[in-house]
Amino acid sequence: MTLFLLLRAFSSGCTAMTGVEAVSNGVPVFRHPESRNASITLLVMSGILAVMFFGITYLAHYHGVVPSESETVLSQLARSIFHTGPVYFFIQFTTMGILVLAANTSFAGFPRLASLLAHDRYLPRQLATLGDRLVFSNGIVMLSLIASVLIVLFKASTHALIPLYAVGVFLSFTLSQFGMVRHWIREKGRGWLHHAVVNFGGGVLTAIVTVIFVITKFSHGAWMILVLIPILITMFLKIKTHYLSVGKQLSLIGADPATYAGGIKHTVLLPISGIHKGVIEALRYAQSIASDVRAVYVEIDQASTERLQEEWVRWGRGVPLVVLKSPYRSIMTPFLRYVDEVEESQLDDMVTIIIPEFVTAKWWQQLLHNQTALLIRAALVFKRGKVVTSVRYHLT
Repeated sequence: MTLFLLLRAFSSGCTAMTGVEAVSNGVPVFRHPESRNASITLLVMSGILAVMFFGITYLAHYHGVVPSESETVLSQLARSIFHTGPVYFFIQFTTMGILVLAANTSFAGFPRLASLLAHDRYLPRQLATLGDRLVFSNGIVMLSLIASVLIVLFKASTHALIPLYAVGVFLSFTLSQFGMVRHWIREKGRGWLHHAVVNFGGGVLTAIVTVIFVITKFSHGAWMILVLIPILITMFLKIKTHYLSVGKQLSLIGADPATYAGGIKHTVLLPISGIHKGVIEALRYAQSIASDVRAVYVEIDQASTERLQEEWVRWGRGVPLVVLKSPYRSIMTPFLRYVDEVEESQLDDMVTIIIPEFVTAKWWQQLLHNQTALLIRAALVFKRGKVVTSVRYHLT
């Protein structure tokens, strides 16, 4: 039992080391020389951390302060020394400010780290793009969403979140240290053996801490890291594979320009629900890009079909009107079936679907009209050889 308590106390104490990784992640933003300034900052941070950690530990032991669910150790210590005067509240507000800055380091470090992974194609490319405020806005939004989900899942309990965070941090320490060992062995620069030994020793120590964390904090949430890491690695590899596949399929290396000579033969289909100015504008546009244009109407009511056919003689501009029967009053199924039939019978390179739409003056007014155009686009977006475009008629 004594050994277990020592290991658990050791793993809890190691959480004080978390945060120093923010310096290593942010080396590129330091002033030149970046690595030297980052090293100095890391040494200063380590010194401040050691002084405060040992000082608070000594004072807490001297004043008999023990952890409490209703009050933090720092609050008890300040109240024991300064009572509840102005200095006590100054320390509380100062602690709050430090915690706010500590939370901010994640929003500075994670988006930058995500951008590096995105550049290497292990995360979506949107995370590699700087926003209009010259920060990685997408990474900040992503981190905010993840943090919100974690707060809800763990009911804002820091005691439950610390093991989850600490295991991930010390595992990252371990991987980075051994990664540096591999770097020194491969590069073999000046003093490489000394650096490799230091990094190897650091990697062994952080690996021991990681194992202790997993064992002693397993039931407190550390088990989630063991589940999440394989899932994240699989996700990274899938994203990488996807980007490589897309690049290979889109690349023009080895392609013959003669293959793409000549125009594209295509049939234009114009789905309509009636005749109005928006349909006429779409019809004019369709005739300007192709000679084979067909208007398509799905019959729901026979009387409406007869009226439409009479009006089409006058307004159809010589374009044939195809009427599709729909005994079950479905619009999408007959139309999509007809699109496939046209593609099979015409042997065209493309089938172009031009959707006439009218745009209302107010955004909320659009909700009062059916969304057939949206359904058609959604149904055809993943179908090969189909081009869907909209001709919009704006209302006032």
